[in-house]
Amino acid sequence: MDAYRAVVDKRDQRAFLPRPIPDEALRRILQAARMTGSSKNSEPNRLVVVRDPDRRAALAAVGAFAKFLVQAAAVIVIAQTQRHEFDAGRCAQNMMVTAWGEGIGSCPAHLPEAEVAKLLKIPADLHVNRVIAFGYVEAARATAPKSVARKRKPLDELVHWETW
Repeated sequence: MDAYRAVVDKRDQRAFLPRPIPDEALRRILQAARMTGSSKNSEPNRLVVVRDPDRRAALAAVGAFAKFLVQAAAVIVIAQTQRHEFDAGRCAQNMMVTAWGEGIGSCPAHLPEAEVAKLLKIPADLHVNRVIAFGYVEAARATAPKSVARKRKPLDELVHWETW
């Protein structure tokens, strides 16, 4: 899949098929995270991969809008040695676009960081930054329904050249 198509066509997915992600595909997703650039090349991102159904259910239970984590084949938590939102976002997007290229859907979930850290025994000196669910989706769900097709503001409304 070409990078542009992967970025423009990717849609967040919250309904996953009961199908595991092969180790090799998961390794490519994790490798995409590892290769993410970072501020001053500090590489602050650490990853916790959660495949265990009971642990995924425990994570889902701590967030009001995170029930979809139960269905995911894997949940990846980005914890950081130093808090850097931009670096975590880049890492998350790299994983999500790579997954999409592999035919795997994804969606971030906002969860209380302290509870995630406690559940996953993440050391206190790390900062939980992102939680992302990954899993296969039905082909029909991978595209937007016509009723909610991706409506975006026109580029001319968003872009300013040279000055505002």
